Amino acid sequence: MQGQAQQQAYDRGITIFSPDGRLYQVEYAREAVKRGTASIGVRTQDGVVLAVDKRVPSPLLEDSSVEKIHRADNHIGIASAGHVADARQLIDFARRQTQVNQLRYGEPIGVETLTKEVTDHIQQYTQVGGARPFGVALIVGGVDNGEPRLFETDPSGTPYEWKALAVGAERADLQEYLEENYDEEADLDGGIALALDALASVNDGSLLPSEVGLATIDVETEKFDQFDHDTIETHLDENDLLSSDEDEEADDE
Repeated sequence: MQGQAQQQAYDRGITIFSPDGRLYQVEYAREAVKRGTASIGVRTQDGVVLAVDKRVPSPLLEDSSVEKIHRADNHIGIASAGHVADARQLIDFARRQTQVNQLRYGEPIGVETLTKEVTDHIQQYTQVGGARPFGVALIVGGVDNGEPRLFETDPSGTPYEWKALAVGAERADLQEYLEENYDEEADLDGGIALALDALASVNDGSLLPSEVGLATIDVETEKFDQFDHDTIETHLDENDLLSSDEDEEADDE
């Protein structure tokens, strides 16, 4: 009983390490990320792809109101998994940092620089009493001087750079799929196909356009481009991933 009571004490304190060097609140924040729907990032030679699973819990809900992909700057996009409100706060912070950098230095902020600004902000909430860590992980993708970059932020405040990654629900299965099928020579369309294939692999092999978010940052234009419903449907159809429910609706029309 005494050991259990001690563990509960460490649970309550974000500023206190347990005897085995753990911050329980940070670990719980990671569990919150796992409960969020999946987001995927893929880096290709031609740019970065962001794809998200934005399952709509009710047919009465406007699917456009489920926001999991955001523009941080013209050349940077962010996808999230975890608590939506926490993600919104971090994305607003990231957007402010891009503007501060533009005003201060007269140039767009680097993808790595922005990621580290965000993770520094996240890290502060792992050592301040009276606050809790952010229960969200972000995928930050963009283009720096013609080079595609892809980063992950962790609730502990640690940045990681990836070639392809998944965060959120079923991360282990998605990451395994990406590791087996990732091709460093793929173009942007190949990256889109890989991201959609990965999402479909944990969704019965097919997807609905209304439940998928998709965006790219192209090396050539260095512009963030978020796809609309019809474009997503086209990509799903081209990759034989379009759900039969969508096919039936199209036939009825």
